[in-house]
Amino acid sequence: MLPPFWPARPGAIGLQAQHMYVAFTANPGFGLTLWRTAAIACYILFLKCSELPGRIGPGNSCRHEIEEAVIVAMKQMQTPTQATPVSVTHAQAQEKTSETDAPINVAAPGMRKVFVKTYGCQMNVYDSERMSDALFKDGYQKTDNPEDADLLLLNTCHIREKAAEKVYSELGRIRQLKEALAEQGRELMVGVAGCVAQAEGQEIIRRAPIVDVVIGPQTYHRLPQAIARARQGEKVVDTDYAVEDKFEHLPKADKKTITSRGVSAFLTVQEGCDKFCTFCVVPYTRGSEVSRSVQQIEREAQSLVDAGVREITLLGQNVNAWHGHGADGREWGLGELLRLLSDIDGLERLRYTTSHPRDMDESLIDAHRDLDKVMPYLHLPVQAGSDRVLKAMNRRHTAQDYLRLIERIRAARPDIALSGDFIVGFPGETDADFEETIQLVEKVRYAQAFSFKYSPRPGTPGAERDDHVPEDIKAKRLERLQKLLRQHQVEFAENCIGKTIDLLLEKPGREPGQLIGRSPWLQPVIVDAKPSQIGDIIKVRITRTGTNSLYADCV
Repeated sequence: MLPPFWPARPGAIGLQAQHMYVAFTANPGFGLTLWRTAAIACYILFLKCSELPGRIGPGNSCRHEIEEAVIVAMKQMQTPTQATPVSVTHAQAQEKTSETDAPINVAAPGMRKVFVKTYGCQMNVYDSERMSDALFKDGYQKTDNPEDADLLLLNTCHIREKAAEKVYSELGRIRQLKEALAEQGRELMVGVAGCVAQAEGQEIIRRAPIVDVVIGPQTYHRLPQAIARARQGEKVVDTDYAVEDKFEHLPKADKKTITSRGVSAFLTVQEGCDKFCTFCVVPYTRGSEVSRSVQQIEREAQSLVDAGVREITLLGQNVNAWHGHGADGREWGLGELLRLLSDIDGLERLRYTTSHPRDMDESLIDAHRDLDKVMPYLHLPVQAGSDRVLKAMNRRHTAQDYLRLIERIRAARPDIALSGDFIVGFPGETDADFEETIQLVEKVRYAQAFSFKYSPRPGTPGAERDDHVPEDIKAKRLERLQKLLRQHQVEFAENCIGKTIDLLLEKPGREPGQLIGRSPWLQPVIVDAKPSQIGDIIKVRITRTGTNSLYADCV
């Protein structure tokens, strides 16, 4: 079946692409979002470059137009219609509930246990918590011991090199555990969720037959139903984009569960990305940009605060691309959302991550200036300091654009701590390009940063290039960059000595009588305090630095 956006008379070359699309989507082995998107892109490429006059040849790239068209296609695939859901099997299995009317299965003494192993970013941590909430309502209690589990769930990340192979390696170890438990007469069900699940789909079942359920990041609200089907002997692969809003179908965590997770919490407000950076798989595994509604976010934030949460970090693959309609009828950006949440009584701190420089607007910068609850910390990845490399990455900003933006942010909030991401050795990067990255780092002077060697991600344009940088050169460049970043991090920490700050106490430290909190700049701070003070915000004076932390005395 062709998607609704496919033209009725595509032309000869477009017809060839149509056949490709049908073949991809009809074959279960290729029933992956990545391949579907690739097929759509193939069609658009043929149409733009071959069927329109003057659109062919190396000097007539229409990449941006292709990207925009793919975004439209993906959004149409994700948009609810009056038609049946994407998958008939999903429709058959689905029992739609909402946060307000979800039936609650009371935990019984003999309830099953689930072990969740989470890879990757804060968004995966949030997703794991919500999956645990959904499973709890279905009779599963969380355990920290995989040998006690009736269900073992891997929530995977696909950003780093060989992510899929690491999952298969882990599944090999799980197979041994499953066989050992079977000898004891116990059944262990295995599920793979997250971005590797989205990218690999049916291939996971083929390579690792011990897996019972494969479920993508956009469909994990269906996990209890998928597990129920698997218990009937079905191998379940659910990686299509949901036509329904998964957040409305997830059960609401009870107050006790939220409280047990601590006084700081994550809250996803945005998913997906439309930027199509040439090194990144996120548009293919997480889909196009989708924002949760103001009402959803406010309701979840209030429930977190009611359960004792005092700090909330808003999450998104491109969090500052969030937008929604406010109570005043206007289109809001993240700055307006922060203003709304800052009015919640009991919520003392707000953070957000991860941002893109192109979506850092004036309203958001003003929020850093005006709102005391917004912490003076910003993770704003640049990836490289060379305009040539930035263009090859499809970042659509220059080094100077980024530096001018940093100046505006620091003018609004002079005490802000900046964090960033860097990729070293992107295909075609020269020594001169790398030196420009070093120069940018010297100008910005990050409080902390994350840096990696470039690793090709299958299906991305960067992986298709033929000018990859040798591994030994990438390693030398990374070592030099990390040494400089570490120097700046140490300098920032040392400049904190003697400062009196507000510290949110979060958890016990390693030593008796110690508690750990986070400074306004996100550094771990160790202080002598009583366990009963967890959740309090106290005045402390920074006395010295540790390897990756600060030490303080109560004032």
